[in-house]
Amino acid sequence: MSTGQQVRVWSPPVSGITEVLHARFTEHAYPMHTHGSWTLLVVDDGIVRYDLDRHEHGAFRQVVTLLPPGVAHNGSPATPGGFRKRVLYLDPEQLGDRLVGRAVDQPSFDDTALRRRIDLLHALVAAPGDEFAAEVQLAVVRDRLRAHLTRRTPQVPAVRDTRIARRLRELLDEHVVTGLSLRNAAEALHVHPTYLVRAFSTAYGLGPHQYVISRRVDLARQLLRDRRPAVEVAVAAGFYDQAHLSRHFKRILGFTPGRYRSRATGASGHP
Repeated sequence: MSTGQQVRVWSPPVSGITEVLHARFTEHAYPMHTHGSWTLLVVDDGIVRYDLDRHEHGAFRQVVTLLPPGVAHNGSPATPGGFRKRVLYLDPEQLGDRLVGRAVDQPSFDDTALRRRIDLLHALVAAPGDEFAAEVQLAVVRDRLRAHLTRRTPQVPAVRDTRIARRLRELLDEHVVTGLSLRNAAEALHVHPTYLVRAFSTAYGLGPHQYVISRRVDLARQLLRDRRPAVEVAVAAGFYDQAHLSRHFKRILGFTPGRYRSRATGASGHP
């Protein structure tokens, strides 16, 4: 690999995402090729020039690019310094075959809110232990992409369904430590994942993944008050590891598990 290339590739344990690619290229030009998945691309620096269905396009920082499966495309740097990009390869069923033609006609979207969601999704798939949050974020991204491709105005309407919200909360409470995927929850409750997220958020004022993390932090506080070591508490409370526990514990409470354990006297004194 030349010094002008930096590549990181991995397959996260997130349903719907087959692979993630973060790369920087200064000279490499992709020949015409196809993928069996949807290619969701954001460019952080530079410009990528590409052909899709015999039409020339450009991918740059201000837009989100979506390339459909089975359609040939290429790619090359359009700026002297090359380009830096991040890609999510999505299972074909995430958007379906019927939207391929729409994506060929319009492969890019100038949507700041969508770009922010994708940035957050990349951060989540790079952090072990945040797979449920990534699934929730993917559902929102997928819905917004679908809205663009079907020529609807992207929006996030509130869903008022307290019955479904309550049943999801009960499921999440049952699986606080072991974890529950969004897909399995949707199948158990016989509703679409996005509907499930919106119903829960409307009813309780936070997303289902935020609820799970809050419950896990509460459990961790209880275990820390029992003077158990943080590395043991992390696993017992459902976190991936001690770093995962510390990150969310400090984000919610403002201090580390170690400091909490050293100051706790049997009652947290915190809301």
